[in-house]
Amino acid sequence: MLPPRIDKDVVQRRIGKYADQSQSLEQRGEIYRELLGFVPPRIEARLNVTGALDPKMIELQEQMREHGMYPKSFDVKTAQLMLFGMLLMDLNDAATLHGIAARRAGASWQEMQDVINLCFLFRGLSAANRGAEILANIAKREDASEKAGQ
Repeated sequence: MLPPRIDKDVVQRRIGKYADQSQSLEQRGEIYRELLGFVPPRIEARLNVTGALDPKMIELQEQMREHGMYPKSFDVKTAQLMLFGMLLMDLNDAATLHGIAARRAGASWQEMQDVINLCFLFRGLSAANRGAEILANIAKREDASEKAGQ
C-alpha cells in the first residue's frame, strides 16, 4: 500500500514552487517512472517540498541516490533484489517499491521468493508474511496493468 499523494497545488501555494534550475520536476521524476512506472508519493513529496525550499539538497540527494542505487558491479535487477531484501528485513514499506523495481528489471517470482526465504532465516515469520503479501500485491498490480493495457 502506498501513502496518499500530496496536493501539489497546496505545496506550491503554501511552501513554494519547485525551484531546482538543474532539472525540471518532470525530469527529476523520469528516473522513478523508468524504474517503477510511476513516481511514488513520498518521493513526489520530497521533490516538490525540498525542491521548493532547498533545490541544492534535491540535486545532492539525487546524485547520491543514483550513485548508490546503480553500482557498476551489479545489474539493476540484482541491485533491486538486494534492496528488496534489505528493506524487507526491516519490514520497511519501501520494500514494495523495490520489489516492483526488481520485477520491472526482470526478476522472476522465484527469485523474489528466494529473497524472502533468505530474510525468513534471519527475520522470521514477520518477513515471510510481509514478503508474501508484497508479492501478492505486486501480482495484483501487474494483473491490473495488463488488463488496462488490453
